[in-house]
Amino acid sequence: PRPDLSIGVAGFSSAISACEGAGRWVHALALLTALGDLKVQPDAIIYSAGISACEKGRRWERSVALLEDAISAGLAPGVWAFNAAISACARKARWREALA
Repeated sequence: PRPDLSIGVAGFSSAISACEGAGRWVHALALLTALGDLKVQPDAIIYSAGISACEKGRRWERSVALLEDAISAGLAPGVWAFNAAISACARKARWREALA
């Protein structure tokens, strides 16, 4: 039998978090994009890791968009995700977006 090589949600979450820790926000976003192609449904943890990666990459627009995507998907992002999105906005002096 062939081994199951599917990564799943936990694997993607770990990979996105690793990209975030290494400052590779572009790779984190590529993994988020790949989720849809592989029919893997992202959870709040995956979105949070992507938001945090964008915050570290100073991509406030993308961090806010991911937060909105998570909420639109019916997920409940944790405080960590909101803090990362707010921090991303604050780094670029986007206080209106941070408070919206």
